[in-house]
Amino acid sequence: MSIEVILKGKVMAISSLGLGSGILTQDLLDQLRKADESARVTPLTLKIANEKDMLGAYDVLDAHMTNFTDSLEALKNATLFDARSATVDGTSVAITADANSDIQEFTLDVSQLATKEIVESGKFGATTDTIADDDGSITISVGDTDYDIDYNDSMTLDDLKNAINTTAGESVNATIVKIGDDDYRLFLSSVDTGSNQDISVKDNDGNLSGTQLTNDMTTVQDGDDAKFTFNGEDVTRHDNKFDDLITGYHITLKETGLSTVSVAQNRDDIMSRVDSFVEKYNAMMGEINTLTKSSTSSDERGIFSSESTLKSFQSDIRSMMDGIGGGVGTIYEYGFDIDKNGKLSVDKNVLNQKLDDNPKNVEAFFTGGEFTKDDGSTVDIEGAFSELFDEVDSYTSYNGIMDQFKDSMNDQLKSLEDAKQNAIEQLDNKYETMQKQFSAYDAMINKWNSASEMFTQLINSQNNTQK
Repeated sequence: MSIEVILKGKVMAISSLGLGSGILTQDLLDQLRKADESARVTPLTLKIANEKDMLGAYDVLDAHMTNFTDSLEALKNATLFDARSATVDGTSVAITADANSDIQEFTLDVSQLATKEIVESGKFGATTDTIADDDGSITISVGDTDYDIDYNDSMTLDDLKNAINTTAGESVNATIVKIGDDDYRLFLSSVDTGSNQDISVKDNDGNLSGTQLTNDMTTVQDGDDAKFTFNGEDVTRHDNKFDDLITGYHITLKETGLSTVSVAQNRDDIMSRVDSFVEKYNAMMGEINTLTKSSTSSDERGIFSSESTLKSFQSDIRSMMDGIGGGVGTIYEYGFDIDKNGKLSVDKNVLNQKLDDNPKNVEAFFTGGEFTKDDGSTVDIEGAFSELFDEVDSYTSYNGIMDQFKDSMNDQLKSLEDAKQNAIEQLDNKYETMQKQFSAYDAMINKWNSASEMFTQLINSQNNTQK
């Protein structure tokens, strides 16, 4: 708003603060809004960012807790102790052992490998030579199994080979070998080994054109049984591969000679899972230490330093480590140790010695079952890792303590986002109204300035007339 006065015969304008056309501008409104947003919206934005950072940090921790739970699941499973490893001193045999099969040592002394029966026909001049003068059939016997094959006066040696493989291929393999010029012979080899694989050929109708497939058939190799001793006891088998000597053992005879076999508990698998447990425990507890660290420095202070839930979880797990064992011992007696910094380790020499001394007790201590005390009495226990799993599961299971903790953070985030949205909407409404008011005020000021300008012109005109 402009007010003009006469001073020494001249009209001069005096501008009121905050009034006048062009004073109430959009730039002024933006400055006012920015100040409001700094006071009302920015604090909420910072809180939302912090809440999202907390959720992100929790997701990382949640992954560590899941890995730790998985490692416990593997250790509390009794099948962990059923795995077997077989070692062989010698080259005559190979062996694998099924889970939970007998643990023992024994010798296998192989004196003879099982062989296939192989026979050959008499001489043919070519593979295209016909084998018969008229229709008929032959019977090929392999052990106790007979196969009938029809022939006619146009069947060649090559045709017969193919017919044998088609009809009797499950028991015998037929092939033609060129021995020399004009000397081709049919070889029949049993599919299986053993003394029960004798091969013979019978002409049922007497129409073969020669005796190459009957009287002239000769044995190239006899089918023999495998012969060996088990701990000095004579044993025979039709095949070089068998799994009926000892239940759960799959044995392959490879050559003659003596081998010593040792079937033992698969310690590698056990130790691998123990290593995984130690690694996952330290990773999880280390992450909690980082997230809950207290410090006067914001750079060092953990994002959950003021939260009690994670600290309670860590404290409960640490205390649980001291107490698990069903009252028959502690985990530290089995080679585990936690140092002053809370880091878990395991002495595998101690654990291996425990497994050597009493594997059944180690299995019961870890996974649960009947534990034999020093006085000979027995007690059923839950198992150290089963106990620890149950404690962790109370926190990490669906709708458990950790789920509720995360839900509370999500609820807080939603509440902050709603509050921010409400604050923005209130500012939108406020400055929409102020924009309308500024526009109206500016129009009024312009109107007053126009009237003032007319008044000024009249006064100046009158002053000029009086001169």
